[in-house]
Amino acid sequence: MEEYIVSARKYRPMSFDTVVGQAALTTTLKNAVKSGKLAHAYLFCGPRGVGKTTCARIFAKAINCQNPTAEGEACNECESCQSFNEQRSLNIFELDAASNNSVEHIKTLMEQTRIPPQVGKYKVFIIDEVHMLSTSAFNAFLKTLEEPPAHVIFILATTEKHKILPTILSRCQIYDFERMTVQNTINHLKGVAEKEGIQYEDEALAVIAEKADGGMRDALSIFDQAASFCQGNITYQKVIEDLNVLDTDNYFRIVDLAINNKVSDIMVLLNTVLNNGFDAGLLVQGLAKHVRNVLMAKDPQTLPLLEVSEQARQRYQEQAQRADTRFLYGALRLTNQCDINYRLSSNKRLLVELTLIEIAQLTQPDDTPGSGRRPRRLKSLFKQLIREAQPVMKPAPQVAAAVMKKDEQEQNQQSLPQFRVPSSTTSKAAVPGAQPRVSLSSISMSFNNLRNQSRPQKMQILPGTPGVEMKKDEQALFTQDDLEMQWMSMCNRMPQRLSGIAARMKNMIPTIVQMPAVEVVVPNEIVRDEMEHIKGSIISTLKLYLRNNAITLSLRVAEASEREKILTRREEFELMCHQNPAMEKLLQTFDLVLA
Repeated sequence: MEEYIVSARKYRPMSFDTVVGQAALTTTLKNAVKSGKLAHAYLFCGPRGVGKTTCARIFAKAINCQNPTAEGEACNECESCQSFNEQRSLNIFELDAASNNSVEHIKTLMEQTRIPPQVGKYKVFIIDEVHMLSTSAFNAFLKTLEEPPAHVIFILATTEKHKILPTILSRCQIYDFERMTVQNTINHLKGVAEKEGIQYEDEALAVIAEKADGGMRDALSIFDQAASFCQGNITYQKVIEDLNVLDTDNYFRIVDLAINNKVSDIMVLLNTVLNNGFDAGLLVQGLAKHVRNVLMAKDPQTLPLLEVSEQARQRYQEQAQRADTRFLYGALRLTNQCDINYRLSSNKRLLVELTLIEIAQLTQPDDTPGSGRRPRRLKSLFKQLIREAQPVMKPAPQVAAAVMKKDEQEQNQQSLPQFRVPSSTTSKAAVPGAQPRVSLSSISMSFNNLRNQSRPQKMQILPGTPGVEMKKDEQALFTQDDLEMQWMSMCNRMPQRLSGIAARMKNMIPTIVQMPAVEVVVPNEIVRDEMEHIKGSIISTLKLYLRNNAITLSLRVAEASEREKILTRREEFELMCHQNPAMEKLLQTFDLVLA
């Protein structure tokens, strides 16, 4: 039985032309061999499995070749090339710096540099994983690396260039190797499969190439694993089963369902994926990558950024035509936020479910019932609810005229792109025997107005304030609701130095004794004295916001019968038990005692 050799070793490139995905670097090295302009030290750096050590061996063989070709390749016929191919060359040394990283190993290497080559022109020392050398070994290596003998060339290889001392980097020619593209990996795997007589599907090779993440050695190792599992026929279904990769059809289905707002179907699909043993975090990461690919497929300029097979690229283009750009932006933002919070979440499944629900609602209209989002036009919604709830009645002639004038003003001001300070300019007087009308102006408040009212401001607001206009002899009518609202707003605007009295005033309810006389019942004389000092400012504020210059304010200390008794915790509990007999039964059932 023939000895089995893994594909990564069996199909290792033996010349510059067979190196995959590094055309610029191999061309530079071939030109250096043709011209004879060779440096004394080279540094090959890049991710794993992209051909650093392979290129170092090919370059070392080409340097010592006695009859190089016109393209700068080794002839593979001379004694130097044959000895290298048979692994008996005495001019090319490979050193693993991971296991030979001490000063003694470097000193031994330096002693070998003194001996001239027996065959060929140069002695080439290939030091792999050079970043593993200790600091002392690097320092011992510096002088020889800067001025080596004329017959010595160093080729260093590393995956972590940032760990190498700057003094070493400055003495080398640095070559950065790139990751393999998905298409280059697929083409190389096709050639290997044809040489091995293995049948394959393009989608299956695309999954292997994406799983390799730019490393050709990893791709060949995964290819051998898949070939062994599939028994010579590599199919898409068998590959995703063998590699435990989530099928991309799931991502296409999630996006299609989200576009159609089918939240229930998405939840069922998520449950199926989790029952198959896949992690919810991997699903979110894969969905984010999928949405990114769909977004790239919307523009022909960004279409080449998709590192997928040609068949998958067509599917991305078809879905990109159905998906709105704003939906894709929102989905990317939500998946990225979920990925950030996934590790910190104690209920990971709930986090993923909420994320998928939000994604499915991105294309849902705001005012649709069950959308789970706040409608944009709160004001119009409240108006409709109020009008439906109010009984139809015929107001007095003078009140009807004021109502008609107010409705015309509201319709004209709704189109203006500015916020109004809440007021009750056109409030109506209470009609005897009729239910008071709700003031719509008190509802049409923005969150910015509420925020500004809660900030400490000066107590006196003079006429001419932006958004507040007042006539000299204006005596508009106002209701009890308008008075209470403006009273609470005034308390919120009082400065910090009056926070104590403002907190007490919030518990007071001003009442209209006789239009426009206002009375406030205070708990004791101390509070009344404090309010007497700011009584003028209170009256000025109420006049300004209630649009009535005839407002008067009287302060009255509450009678004994009007004062509310302050109960202790036990008294409150006994009152609660008296009002609700079920509390007594609860105490007896669980044998509870008030602490």
